[in-house]
Amino acid sequence: MPSPPADPKIYHIVHVDKLPSIIADGCLWSDAVIAERVHTGTTIGMGTIKARRLTLPVDCHPGDNVGEFVPFYFCPRSIMLYVIHCANHPDLSYRGGQGPIVHLEADLHEAIAWADGNGSRWAFALSNAGANYTQFRSRLDQLDEVNWPAVEARDFRPADVKEGKQAEFLVYRSFPWRLVRRIGVIDRSVAQQVSNTISGATHRPLVEIRTDWYF
Repeated sequence: MPSPPADPKIYHIVHVDKLPSIIADGCLWSDAVIAERVHTGTTIGMGTIKARRLTLPVDCHPGDNVGEFVPFYFCPRSIMLYVIHCANHPDLSYRGGQGPIVHLEADLHEAIAWADGNGSRWAFALSNAGANYTQFRSRLDQLDEVNWPAVEARDFRPADVKEGKQAEFLVYRSFPWRLVRRIGVIDRSVAQQVSNTISGATHRPLVEIRTDWYF
């Protein structure tokens, strides 16, 4: 398997109307935490999958389940975003399309350094962390087990590419807002909405229109 990129990035997608609560809390929360809190904003994930992830073990961290971790992809323009774009999956309650969805980009090595320095567990899944068969790793020297060509592929119809592209990076419980370095959006209108939202924040990531991150 090819080596990982020298400077890998990680991506979390949210509806733009989630940004105010993320900024107010100073972090992204795991689904397990969100389930116990009063939360605002539009949920874009599938409820059945979120529920399953709450009970799926992360075997490299005994006792932990996938839903207790904040999930990231290793690429923008993910398969989940494609599902949101198509808006025809029976388990998807959100039907608002990809337009209001923003990508929160962070640096993988910076995220790991923060986690290690703050006693926060992290792991990565070699495929969809919500699948019963996925494999988990928790060491940097195992990053070359990720199918990086699949992660970077734009055509994910082949089964092995589809599996590999869904690899995830996971951080236990919460992920700091201050580690988000860039916000990728679909057009000028959403860029303005994001800029208005973060204007009063102490930490203001770069906002960029990235149509190549969308379908």
